[in-house]
Amino acid sequence: MSENYIVSARKYRPTTFSTVVGQQALTHTLKTAIASHRLAHAYLFCGPRGVGKTTCARIFAKAINCEHLTPDGEPCNECESCRAFNEQRSYNIVELDAASNNSVDDIRGITDQVRIPPQVGRYRVFIIDEVHMLSTAAFNAFLKTLEEPPEYAIFILATTEKQKIIPTILSRCQIYDFNRIRVPDIVKQLQYISKDRGVEAEPAALNVIAEKADGAMRDALSIFDQVSASSEGHITYQSAIDNLNVLDYDYYFRLDEAFLRSDVPAALLLYKEIRDKGFDSQFFINGLAQHMRNLMVASNAATVKLLEMNDDIAQRFVQESAKFAPAFYYRAMDLCNYCDLNYRDASNKIFIVELTLIKICQLITAPLPPTGGSPTKLKKVQPAAAPQPAAASQPTASAHSVQPRPVASAPAPAPAPQPRPVAAAAPRPMGHHPQAAIKTPHIYINNQAAAQAERAAAQGQVQMPASTARREKFTPEQLLAAWQGYIDANPSKKLVIQTMRGATPKRIDDETYEITVNDAQIEFMTSAMSNILAYLRNTVKNDMLAINVKRGETGPAPKMWTDREIVDDLRRHHPEMDDIIKDWGLGLA
Repeated sequence: MSENYIVSARKYRPTTFSTVVGQQALTHTLKTAIASHRLAHAYLFCGPRGVGKTTCARIFAKAINCEHLTPDGEPCNECESCRAFNEQRSYNIVELDAASNNSVDDIRGITDQVRIPPQVGRYRVFIIDEVHMLSTAAFNAFLKTLEEPPEYAIFILATTEKQKIIPTILSRCQIYDFNRIRVPDIVKQLQYISKDRGVEAEPAALNVIAEKADGAMRDALSIFDQVSASSEGHITYQSAIDNLNVLDYDYYFRLDEAFLRSDVPAALLLYKEIRDKGFDSQFFINGLAQHMRNLMVASNAATVKLLEMNDDIAQRFVQESAKFAPAFYYRAMDLCNYCDLNYRDASNKIFIVELTLIKICQLITAPLPPTGGSPTKLKKVQPAAAPQPAAASQPTASAHSVQPRPVASAPAPAPAPQPRPVAAAAPRPMGHHPQAAIKTPHIYINNQAAAQAERAAAQGQVQMPASTARREKFTPEQLLAAWQGYIDANPSKKLVIQTMRGATPKRIDDETYEITVNDAQIEFMTSAMSNILAYLRNTVKNDMLAINVKRGETGPAPKMWTDREIVDDLRRHHPEMDDIIKDWGLGLA
C-alpha cells in the first residue's frame, strides 16, 4: 500500500527558525530574545498571508519551553516538551482561530485557561490567529488579561490586518512585521522541494509559480502541487503558464519588436492572438504595463536589482531594454495606466486597448510637434578629396541660399546665361506646419535611430538641417501677453481658451513654465498644447519655450457658455459682427 500523500504546504512547514523562508532578520531577533531570557508577555505578528506568522508563533512557543536549546537557539526536538509539541499533545500551547471564535464567551474561555499553570515546562503560550476578527466586546474582555497576565503566560497574536486592531491592544504588544517573501527565496525553496519529491522542474517554471504566489510561501507550495500533478512529475515553463493561465513573456517581447518597427498591424494582430487564447484585455494591458516597468528598471544598472525573477529572464530584460530610450518606457507606462483607468467605463473595450497599442507604436518614429518660424537652412556637404561616382548625385547647399543646387559630375563649358526657372513647390508633408519651407526631420525617442541618422549625415549620405533655433530672452510679462494674444486670436476654440483664462502659466525657469488643470481638461489641453506653443514661440521668438500641463487636485471646470454669451464674445472680438447682425436683422430667440 502506497504512502499517504501529504500536500507540500503541510509536509514542508518549518519546524525550526532556520527553515523559515525569507524572514531571517525577524527570526534572529526572536532567537536572541529567547537566548537572553528577555521575553515579553504579548507579541503581535502581522503581515500578508502565507509568510510564516503562525508558523513562527508555534516555533517560538516550542523553543521557550525546550529544556535543551541548541547552541544556535533552536529547539532540540528530543526533550519531553518538544516531543509533546511535535505529537500535538502539549497542554502548554493553546491555539484559537478568532475568525470562527470571535465572541466574548470564546475569549472568556481563554482567560479561564490562563489561570492554570504549566505542568511541564516554564510557560503556557496562547496563540490567537486572525485576531483582527474579534468583536469589539471580545477585545474589551481581553484587555485586562493581556495587560496583567501571570508570569508564566505569553500571548502571541497573529493578523493580516493590523489596522483593524484597536490601539489599546497594540499598545500592550511587541509588534513584529513580517515581509512578503521575495521571488528568488521562493524559487530556492521550490527547487529544494522539487528535488526532495523527485520532480523535475525548469527554473523558468518555478519563477512563474513564485510570481503567481505574490510573496506567499503557502500559496507557492499549493500552486507547485497543482502544476506538479498536471505535469506528471516534469514541470516545464509551458505547462506552468498553461495551468496557471499566465501570459507568456514571449508575447510581450514580440510586442517590443512591433513597437521598435512602429508596426501597428503586427501589434494589433498579436493582441487578437492573445484574445483568442482567452486572456482578458484588462489583464493583458496590466501585464504590458508591468513589462514596460521591468524593461525600465532593467535599463539601468542601479535598478536592475528590482527585477524579482531568475537570472536568465532578468538578463533577457536587460538585453531587450537596450533597444529603447528611457523616455519610451515612461510614456508607454503612462499610456497603459491611462487605458487601465478608463477600461471599465469604455463602451468598446477592445478599441481602447487597440488605440493604446497604436499610440505606443508611434512613440518611436513620431516627429515632435513643429515650432514654426523661419525655414531651416541646410549645411553644406563638403566634397571628398577623391570624388566618388555616387557623389555626383548628392545635392549641396549654397552658403547664401537655402535652395539646393545640383553638383556637376564633370567640368563643362559655361552655357549662355539663362533665366533660372522657378521650381514647382514640392507637396508639403501631411501634418507639418504650413510655415515650414522644407521637411522637418524626425526627432526620435529611440536613441539608436537618432544615432544612425547622425552617422549617415556625417558620411555625407543625407543633409542635416543646421541649428537655427531662436532663443531670445523674454520676461514672464511678455509670455502672459502672448498667452492672452492666443486667447484673443482663437475665439472659436471655446474649451481651450476658457481653460487658458483660468490657468495662468507659472514660471519654473527662464524657458520652462507650467499650468495646472483638472481631470476634465487634461486631455484636450495636452492635445492643443502643440499649437499653443507654436504661437507663443513665434511671439516671444524663443523655440526653447516649454509649457508643462500638470494635473491638479482641484481646478476650474470648463464653463458651458450660453448662446447669448457666445454671440457677445464674438461681437467683442470681431466688431464687424454688429454690421452683419444689423444688415441681416439677426437676433436670438
